[in-house]
Amino acid sequence: MAEEVKEEEKKEEKRLDAKKVFSTFFKVVLGLIFLGLGAMAILKWWKELLMIIKGCIGLFLILAGVITLAIAKE
Repeated sequence: MAEEVKEEEKKEEKRLDAKKVFSTFFKVVLGLIFLGLGAMAILKWWKELLMIIKGCIGLFLILAGVITLAIAKE
């Protein structure tokens, strides 16, 4: 009786391991797909990306100034 319970526990562990492996594999494949799409988007819209970065420099400097003043106030 005890051996049957142990065998069933081992089978359940194998099922859980298989699900974990499949889940990990799916996440890796999905991550690689997102990386590829992101790289393609950067290459396709390179000029627009540079324009956005240049446009955000002023906002970034304002934010850095506000944070610096908040730190200096303390």
